[in-house]
Amino acid sequence: MPHTGFCDRFKIDIPLIQAPMAGVSTPELAAKICNSGAIGSLGLGASSAEIAYKAIESLKKATTRPFNVNFFCHKPALIAKQVEENWLQRLSPLFQKFNGQQPASLREIYTSFYSNDELFKLVMKEKPAIVSFHFGLPEPEKINAMKSAGIFLLATATNLDEALAIEHAGFNAIIAQGYEAGGHRGIFDENSVDQCLSLAPLLKIIRKNVSIPVIAAGGIMDGRDIAAFIKLGASAVQMGTAFIGCPQSQADSGYRQTLASNSAYHTVMTRAFSGRPARALDNAFVEFTRNVPNKEVPPYPFAYDAAKQLAKLAADKQNFQFGAYWAGQGAPFSRPMDAGELVDCLKKEYYQATQSAE
Repeated sequence: MPHTGFCDRFKIDIPLIQAPMAGVSTPELAAKICNSGAIGSLGLGASSAEIAYKAIESLKKATTRPFNVNFFCHKPALIAKQVEENWLQRLSPLFQKFNGQQPASLREIYTSFYSNDELFKLVMKEKPAIVSFHFGLPEPEKINAMKSAGIFLLATATNLDEALAIEHAGFNAIIAQGYEAGGHRGIFDENSVDQCLSLAPLLKIIRKNVSIPVIAAGGIMDGRDIAAFIKLGASAVQMGTAFIGCPQSQADSGYRQTLASNSAYHTVMTRAFSGRPARALDNAFVEFTRNVPNKEVPPYPFAYDAAKQLAKLAADKQNFQFGAYWAGQGAPFSRPMDAGELVDCLKKEYYQATQSAE
């Protein structure tokens, strides 16, 4: 097995971090992964400080192993009244379809770590082994405080400029998120031109230009994939879609059914669900909004407010064609099984792949 340093630092059996997956990850899932020799994660981007505290405490009771907690760190956005009104008008036929009450306005349903001091105070109190950020970086004083507390800091980069900013900010490692990855793009400015770099070239570009470790994320589904990206220079990998089908995840029945359907072969990058670009399984909502210009979609998380209300109305009528079912391009290779068994399977595949390559 190649030496990555990452395994030694966190005393894990395989250089693997479970992707946080806000709304899907649970303390039970993270604990299973941690206790099986990898690093589990809590996706707290959609959580208040109180909910985040309960999740962290629950995970601490289930494992003594190091784990990762993840936060969204975007600059809060403002919504133009005309954009809001036009979006609600556009979605009106869907609310009518399910006999639901269309919202009169859109709310900022999630707050960012960037502007939520309660989340920062929680991190400094709990001191998890790893803290990761998506959509951007905290203020320098918060970064310095977390590093001084001994926390290993990660942030997502989708291009070289973001990776250089992460290194310059003093982070310990970079998560290179390829365009294949499921869920939200970690791009700092969602309105900038996305280079859409797939994982292999992105990893090589970042590795060539930074001196800190790089973690590969996007489309990785089995131990052979892990070995391949470690060989390309990654210190570890991050996997999310692979764990959605585990019984310990919070994915509902509609999510699991869609993941197991032909939709797994048709993932789509869209910002219509949340207001930020994200890769999801194709469904009726994606089709309804497919040709909408980006500038007409309300910013994150205002768009998410309407999408979540609509998805609930549909699900209440057993229609699962309107949920934001995040998944990467590796979705067809999902293996629904106990999370601990899946990690054991990944370890076996990884060891076999590395041994055969020697």
